Amino acid sequence: MDSWYLLSVVALLLLGSQRFLYKVAAEKQCGSALTTAVFMATVTVLSTVVFFASGEAAGDLTSLLVLSLVNSASFAFATIAHIEALRHLPAGITFPLTRLSLVAVIAVSIVYFGERLAPLQWLGLLCAFAVVFVLGREAKSHVRTDGSLRAGIFFIVICILCGALATISSKLAAESISKFGFMALSYLFGTGFSLLIEQKWGRGKGTGRPAAAIGIGILMGVLNFFGFYAFLVALADGPLASIALITGMHFVIAILLSVLIYREQLSWRRGIGLALTILAIFFLKH
Repeated sequence: MDSWYLLSVVALLLLGSQRFLYKVAAEKQCGSALTTAVFMATVTVLSTVVFFASGEAAGDLTSLLVLSLVNSASFAFATIAHIEALRHLPAGITFPLTRLSLVAVIAVSIVYFGERLAPLQWLGLLCAFAVVFVLGREAKSHVRTDGSLRAGIFFIVICILCGALATISSKLAAESISKFGFMALSYLFGTGFSLLIEQKWGRGKGTGRPAAAIGIGILMGVLNFFGFYAFLVALADGPLASIALITGMHFVIAILLSVLIYREQLSWRRGIGLALTILAIFFLKH
């Protein structure tokens, strides 16, 4: 079994657990920008310590700065939009719809990186998008009682666009510059973006205690540090399209945890979606 596939599955599990904490933050009414800022600051500190301790070469400084800036801005906005979308739509709808960012990622992997999918991997791709189609049909009838369908879809669209940009910039960084240096600088910029958004826009968006946002943000950061590093190492050696599809299924972990902990309904559509996700991950290893 290829190392990139194993690392992609590890990233899937870790990042899926982190994404579930978005749900926890939304349920506890934590300020999304504050939670994101703490999460990114945690990854920044961990990455900086490991970067200097390892003595890893930074690579081209211009590429490091540009890719880190693009990645941090897109990821910060995607994270905040994701939490805000969960205030209006349930996790079983929000998480799969945001995965439509894979359309742009796969197009870039084929056109720019010249990647080609094997027949079984194309089948995995079809399964992945079938998940989005099946679960997306529930959106209209499952708006939260205190939410708005229009607002939920707006935040999901923002998340899709920014998520695709974050994934593509990660692939470029993984192939050319220091992974820990990229993580440290990207998340440092992301922390700054999140604090600015918190100051200008985040006030009043959450009524929970700041201590809860800080605690959840730190736990998010620890999970993301290990998950994102596994993702970058996989991207350095493996195909962008397959890795993005596998790790992009991380919302399944979040949905399962939401069902177990918050007792969200596991409808027949969601059951089919979970089964298709397992098939997609299996086919993509070939």
